[in-house]
Amino acid sequence: MLKITLALKSILLLTLMLPNLNLYAQYKQGPAPKDFAGYLFAYFKGNAVADEAVCFAISTDGYTYKALNSNQPVLSSEVISTTGGVRDPHILRGEHGDGFYMVLTDMTSSKGWDSNRAMVLLRSDDLVNWKHSVINIQERYRGQEDLKRVWAPQTIFDPVKGKYMVYWSMQHGAGPDIIYYAYANASFTDFEGEPQVLFLPKNGKSCIDGDIINKNGLYYLFYKTEGHGNGIRLALTDDLTGGKWIEQPGYKQQTKDAVEGSSVFKLNHSDTYILMYDVYGKGKYQFCESRDLDVFHVIDHDVNMDFHPRHGSIIPLSRKELKAVTDRWGLPEGITLPETKNPVLEGFYADPDVLYSNKTGRYYIYPTSDGFDSWGGYYFKTFSSDNLKDWKDEGVILDLKRDVSWADRNAWAPTITEKKIKNKYQYYYYFTAAQKIGVAVSDLPTGPFVDSGKPLIDFKPTGVQGGQEIDPAVFTDPKSGKSYLYWGNGYLAVAELNKDMVSIKQNTVQTITIDKTFREGVYVIYRKGTYYFFWSEDDTRSPNYSVRYGTSKSPLGPVEIPTNNLILSKDAHKGIYGTGHNSVLQIPGKDEWYIVYHRFNSPDGIHMGEAAGFHREVCMDPMYFDTQGHIVPIIPTN
Repeated sequence: MLKITLALKSILLLTLMLPNLNLYAQYKQGPAPKDFAGYLFAYFKGNAVADEAVCFAISTDGYTYKALNSNQPVLSSEVISTTGGVRDPHILRGEHGDGFYMVLTDMTSSKGWDSNRAMVLLRSDDLVNWKHSVINIQERYRGQEDLKRVWAPQTIFDPVKGKYMVYWSMQHGAGPDIIYYAYANASFTDFEGEPQVLFLPKNGKSCIDGDIINKNGLYYLFYKTEGHGNGIRLALTDDLTGGKWIEQPGYKQQTKDAVEGSSVFKLNHSDTYILMYDVYGKGKYQFCESRDLDVFHVIDHDVNMDFHPRHGSIIPLSRKELKAVTDRWGLPEGITLPETKNPVLEGFYADPDVLYSNKTGRYYIYPTSDGFDSWGGYYFKTFSSDNLKDWKDEGVILDLKRDVSWADRNAWAPTITEKKIKNKYQYYYYFTAAQKIGVAVSDLPTGPFVDSGKPLIDFKPTGVQGGQEIDPAVFTDPKSGKSYLYWGNGYLAVAELNKDMVSIKQNTVQTITIDKTFREGVYVIYRKGTYYFFWSEDDTRSPNYSVRYGTSKSPLGPVEIPTNNLILSKDAHKGIYGTGHNSVLQIPGKDEWYIVYHRFNSPDGIHMGEAAGFHREVCMDPMYFDTQGHIVPIIPTN
C-alpha cells in the first residue's frame, strides 16, 4: 500500500471530506468533466521513419478505439521537427479552457537512440490546427556539451505557479537519465529559465518516461526505471517542484515483459483510472484499471483497437470536439456520433433562460450547470451565439463559492434582463442559491456579475405554506414599462421590482392562481396584446415533466387556461423525455419565436432513474401561434 507523509495524509483527509471539490473547475471555459463524451488517443506507430509521426484515434467509451485518418499521420513530421521524425506524443487539455497542448520527442530512431537534443511544443485551439516550435536544449542552454538525449516530454499545469510545466528525461555523458522540468512561456513556444531537476530516484539510477497526474492535490509520478528492472514505478508528492518525492515499493505494470511509455487517464464520469503502457517487445499495449492509483488490474479483454500504438496519451473530449476531429479526418467505421440539432449546448445543463442583447447583437443562454449529484452545482455559465446554432462557452459568470457571501450551494434556474438606464445598458441576473433568490449586476451580458450581497427573496408570500423560493423569472411589461419578478415551486408569486432592479416593492407581493398542473418554472411573454404564462408540470425527475401555458390581459393575472394547453411533452418514439422548464425567445423585430427548454439527456437519461433529473440537456425548437393566438403544440426534435 502507499507510504505517505503526514502532510500527504492531511490532503487526503481534506479530499475525503470534500469529495467533489475542484479548486479550478469554476473558473474554466470550455467543457467541464461532467460534459465529456469521448476520448482522443495521440500515438506514434513504430521505429520506421514513416511511423515516427503523430496519429490520432478516438473512443466514445474509453475501451474501444478507432484510428482517425486511416491510421495515417495527422501532422507532418517533416514540417514540425528538425530530425524528420517525432515520437512519444503527450497531449493535454488546457487548464482554463485555453486550448490544447502537445509535446513530442524530436527524434528518429534511425539515427540512433542518443541522437536527439530537441523537443517539439505545439498548441491548438481546436485539435485540428496546430502551431509548433522546437526547443533544442543543447543550442538553447549553455553547459550542455555532453548532452546525449532528450526523451519523452510531457506537460502539466502547475496551479501554484499558474503556468504549464514541461518535464522530460535527459542523459549527460555516462550519467543516469534524469527527469528535468522547465516552465513554458505564455505562448507555449519557449521555456522560461534553466531546466531544473524534477526527479531522480534515491538510488541514483536512471528514470525516463515520466507521467504525472494530479489526484485530489497529490501528484502521482509514474516513471520507467532504466537498466535495473525496466519497470514502471510510482512516486508521490504534494509539492510539484519541492523535490520531496515519496517513492513507492514495487512495480505497477502487470506483466513480466519489458514495458515503457506509461500514461494514466481518468474515465469520464467515473472514479476509475486507466494505466496504459507500451509492451514494446511484443508490439502491443496493456491497459489496467485502478481506483486508488496504487493497485492495478489488467483489463485487456475489454480493450479493442484497430491499430498498434506506441507510447501515446489520452485526453477526454466533448461531443463538439469529437465532431471537430471526425469532420477533419473522417468518422471511423464502428464509431457513432450523434448528428443532432438538439441539444444546442454541449454537456449537462438545465433551466435555460434566453436573452437577445441589444448591446452586443448576440443571443445568450443562461442555464443551470447540471450534472452534479442531487442538483449540487455551485456556479453559473453563459453561452452566446450570433445564429442560434453555434454556441460559444463564455465561461463562468457567477460562482457562489467565490462571488456570493450568503449561499454556496444549489445554483439553479437563473433569469436575466437587459435594461437601458441613462443610455447605458445594464444586465440584472436573478438566480437561485440555497433555495433563496439573489440578484447580481453587470455592464455586459457575459459578466462579471456582482452580487447584491443579500438574498432578494428569502420568504414565503402571505398564505403560502409549502413549496420553495426558487425558479425566478423577470419580465418587463412593454405597455407600462414596469418590471416584475415571478418565482415559486408549488405556488406562483409575483412582485414589482423597484427602479434599481435589485429590490422589490414589498406591498406588491402577491400570488397568482393557475391550476393543479402548476409545479414550477414560470415564464412570461407579451404578444399582440396578450400576456402568455408558461409553467412546468410534474417533477423534473419524471419522464412526464412538461410545459403548459395560459393567457391573461395583465402581467398580474388572472390566468385563463385554454383548452389543450399542453404544448411541450415527451416523445417516447424519439427517445425524448422530461421536456420542461422553458424560456421563450422572440427574434428582434419579427413575429418569430423559439422555445428553449431542457430534457433528460439522450439516450441514457431514461435509464438513470432519479439521476435523470440532474443530468439534463438544453434544447431549442420553433414555437408557432395560430390565427387565434393559441400556441401550436411544439414537436420536440433531435
